[in-house]
Parts: sequence; structure tokens; C-alpha cells
Amino acid sequence: MSAPLVDIRNVSHRFGQLAVLKDISLRIEPGSYTILLGPSGSGKTTLLSILGGFVTPSEGKVFIRGADCTSTPPARRPTTTVFQDYALFPHMSVGGNVGFGLRMQGVDGATRAARAREALALVGLGSAFDKKPHQLSGGQRQRVALARALVIEPAVLLLDEPLGALDLKLRRQMQDELKAIQKRVGTAFIHVTHDQEEAMALADHCVVMNDGRIEDEGPPERVYHRPATRFSATFMGESTILAGKVTDARDRTITVTTPVGPVLVPGTLPAGSAIALAIRPEHLILGGAAGTAGLGTAKVSDVVFQGSFKRVLAISAEDPSLQFIAKLQASATVQPGDTVAVSCDTDQIIVLAD
Repeated sequence: MSAPLVDIRNVSHRFGQLAVLKDISLRIEPGSYTILLGPSGSGKTTLLSILGGFVTPSEGKVFIRGADCTSTPPARRPTTTVFQDYALFPHMSVGGNVGFGLRMQGVDGATRAARAREALALVGLGSAFDKKPHQLSGGQRQRVALARALVIEPAVLLLDEPLGALDLKLRRQMQDELKAIQKRVGTAFIHVTHDQEEAMALADHCVVMNDGRIEDEGPPERVYHRPATRFSATFMGESTILAGKVTDARDRTITVTTPVGPVLVPGTLPAGSAIALAIRPEHLILGGAAGTAGLGTAKVSDVVFQGSFKRVLAISAEDPSLQFIAKLQASATVQPGDTVAVSCDTDQIIVLAD
């Protein structure tokens, strides 16, 4: 097994008496696009600041390329950071901004200009060298900040919610461009966001954080389809959660009692285990279907048209505290007030330890 590019070992951090990171260990491979995903206060930005050298952890070590960088200042570690607010110098040209890090390294003017032009061409702004930042759009300024970070050829590029200030259309465009640039340059990107769709669009390594801990990590497809924890199932996309208890286990199938009745799902947990069943919206079937697990009936409370699909909320008749979340085809004719049968393919039900 090859050595990781970044090796975070048992890192904890406190601001005064407040513990914001709690025994974090994480390995990041060369050439990967890692997303640190979590709600506000989960510790993801603090972890990024520790990686960038802006914060020294209270406990633990950070190794980059095998070297202990725990106490190394930002300018002396092989990382650069792209901030949400771009942090461009307004009095400098775009070329001057991009070449600033090289200037601090003592690179001569001609070489600096040539490399800055190359970096701007990489992000699609080859003609902007002589412009000032105020002459560019928000998306263009973001690309300048990215070029400035990449021009010094860091081992790791750190991105602190870099798309948060952009509108939806531009944010999606920049997602495509970021992924394409990362593949071209081969630099490891570590990107902080609270946007689940952004995480799934960009990451090949997704790290879900909550309350200073790592709840789940792995390829985004695995984290979405088979989350490790209840928090991961509800934060990385939506889920309907059924509390349950295993009452029978045989032939690699368990019977789970739930508020909507017994449900048989694949599994090997022993009888008596308290679990939760999570069902993604696209796997819920409203109207019932042969060969699926019945989940009772429900009354549709809301239908929201979202372009390519309809998001449907329905209240369980068996347990009024339970709300089903379904994603149906845009052409579905369901309306608020309809009473419908609810079911799901048992192979799509996620079993979680409660």
C-alpha cells in the first residue's frame, strides 16, 4: 500500500474549553479530490485551517509527503489555499495577482510572467493578464484565485467553500471546471463545503463530518447508497428513517418491526437489535408495486415541482409522526390530499445501527 500524501493522525483541537475537533484521523491519497462535508460547526473549516498551517492543533500530528508539518507555517508547507472571498489585490493586475506567490519565492519577472500566463490559460483566462480584478465577473475572479494557487505547484490545494458566493448556474459551471482542472493538473484538492450536491459532483473521496468527528468517508456513491451512520444518511441527501427492532433473523434475512408494520430486509443482525431503516426518496414507490415491501399508506401533504422530478411529502396513516419523502417522475399526477400505498424494493433499504 502506497504512503498517503496527507496523513492526519489523532488530531483534536479546542478553542478555549470548546472542543471543535475530536480525535480526527484521515488519509488522503495523491491526485484525489477530497470533499470535507458537514453542517456549520462540524469542524471542517478548522480541519482545513490546520492542514493549511493557519491553526496548530491542540493534539495530534499532520504529515504531508511524509514530513511532519504540524507546526510548519503556511508559507513553508507544500499547500496553498483558495478562499471564498478570493482575496485578490485590487491594485494589481490579474497577472500580478497570479504571479504574487512566485514573486515571494524570488522568481524573476520574465519567468513569473510566463508561468502566470500559463496558469491563466489553464483556467480559461489567457486574455485577462493585464486586466484588474474589478473588471472581471465573480466566476472569473474565482478562476484567478485558483490560478494564483496552482502556479506555485503545491502538493495539496485547499479550497474553503470557494463556490459559496456564486449564483446557482455559475456554481454548477465552476464545479465542472474545477473537476476538469484537477484532473489535468493531478494535484490533490481538499475542498470544504456544506452543499451535498456539490460534494457528489466533485469528490472521489467524501468525508462527512459532524460535531468535530468523521461520521463517514469513502467514494460518494458508497456514502450515498450505503451510509455508515444515521447522520450520514440524512445529511448526504435526504432519507425517510424508520425506527425498528429485529424480531427474527434467519437465512441472511431479518424481520424488523417498524411503526408501519414488519419489514423483511437482507441482514444478519441478531434478534433484539435496535436499528433504523433508511430509504432514499428515489426508492420510495407511491401507489404500491408487486414484489416490494409494503410500508402502509400515507396522505400526500405537499408536491413540489423541481424540473426533472417532483418532490413529494406524505404523512404515514399508521404513524402520523412519520413523513415519507419521495422523488417521482415530473409527469407523475399525484396531488396534495391523495391517499396512496407506500412501498420499496427491500434491496434498496439501508440498515443502520440505531
